[in-house]
Amino acid sequence: MSHLSEITHGFVGADLEALCREAAMIRLRRIMPEIDFDVAGIPYEQLARLEVHMDDFVTALKEVEPSAIREVFVEVPDVHWEDVGGHEALKDKLIEAVEWPLHYPHLFEQAGTRPPKGILLSGPPGCGKTLLAKAIANESKVNFISVKGPALLSKYVGESEQAVREVFRKARQASPCIVFFDEIDALVPARGGGSTDAHVAERVLSQFLAELDGIEELKGVLILAATNRLDMLDPAVLRPGRFDEVIEIPMPSDKDREEIFRVHLRNKPLEEGVDPTTLVSRSSGFSGAEIALVCNRAALMAVRRAVAFVKEHPDDKVVTVVTRSDIDAALAELNEE
Repeated sequence: MSHLSEITHGFVGADLEALCREAAMIRLRRIMPEIDFDVAGIPYEQLARLEVHMDDFVTALKEVEPSAIREVFVEVPDVHWEDVGGHEALKDKLIEAVEWPLHYPHLFEQAGTRPPKGILLSGPPGCGKTLLAKAIANESKVNFISVKGPALLSKYVGESEQAVREVFRKARQASPCIVFFDEIDALVPARGGGSTDAHVAERVLSQFLAELDGIEELKGVLILAATNRLDMLDPAVLRPGRFDEVIEIPMPSDKDREEIFRVHLRNKPLEEGVDPTTLVSRSSGFSGAEIALVCNRAALMAVRRAVAFVKEHPDDKVVTVVTRSDIDAALAELNEE
């Protein structure tokens, strides 16, 4: 039962009732094929098996989600740490900053320190900020709210501030929870930029700061944000006590690029002899997104070749294989762009 309480954060009474009902129905459906409905009664042995097991609740969780975050809850992406190529030291730092406070809060209390309230991922486009956020969402095993910065802005007076308040309110109800603000520079830009939006941006910034570091404490809520324009953020957002950790994600090194090639080529039917190590020197200066594009383009070239073969020889069996020449051609295309 203790394990069940750990996986139902954010559930209110009605949610728990619906979860129990769904779990019972799942157990009933599992034993129904064994029940003979032509007999007058059901044997006691079958009735005894009607007890609801933990795996029934786990299955039911896929159908019943907490009402507190139903409007903003997103399906946690199936991305793991091993899907993020390279940046090993950065992964360790994020695990320490994100997962430890959520899973071991009592240890922080014993040490007399508090975990980071906010973590800001900064870096050039395509370096893996959003991918890292997806991995954090999946590996931390807590509620996850994803917010696109511009989506909270509205032309109507007061609605943008209300949207910010609503996100933080739902996060408190669903704690422990991670709130991820993508492209946060669009939500909290620096004040005094000469904008003509009736000071909407400044009011949203004030509301965001009040929620992040106001009188009402954020307990069990971690604010995670990403931007590729750190210079556009208001300095008040970056002070200690708000975003305590500003993690700069650099362009991938040679070793990182090799790992990224391995991640994106591992599920592709490669020609024998294709070695990611030999691709590192030809991808100098590439971001993780560009390496992913190279791998996908190479696979698409292999599909085109297979389709052409099928059209000419419809009765023959074809095997799609990504060759070294496909990867070379994809690298050449990207270098020319």
